[in-house]
Amino acid sequence: MNTRYLNIATTVSVAAQEHYGSAAQWARIGAGGHADDTAQSPRLGPSETAFIRARDGFYLASVSETGWPYIQYRGGPAGFLTTVDASMLGFADFRGNRQYITTGNVRANDRVSLFLMDYAHRQPLKIFGHMRIIDAADDPVLAK
Repeated sequence: MNTRYLNIATTVSVAAQEHYGSAAQWARIGAGGHADDTAQSPRLGPSETAFIRARDGFYLASVSETGWPYIQYRGGPAGFLTTVDASMLGFADFRGNRQYITTGNVRANDRVSLFLMDYAHRQPLKIFGHMRIIDAADDPVLAK
């Protein structure tokens, strides 16, 4: 298990683990502190890459300027979310309801979280990251 996600998510205010008796379990696998998210990004291995490329959808969470989370489903053919390299993902964002809430949120705060799920095997993959929006008109090579 990659504990970096848990190290970022598990802060001092997550005292529920202690209260409900799971703190010792997570401590054994290396969770329990606040990670410096400016450290070098962890690399995606072959198993994560295969998992990502097999998905036909994922949930993308961003944060508004008022501090509220916004979660939106992104879907497409399997492989539309792809690994650009060992630490970067990419996907084409097709027009939906034209609200552009995620776009606006990301322009103000680039922190996002992705939740990918293989429902058949009950296997999730959770990813924290920084998102950058590149308009196809600004980089036509990406639109191919």
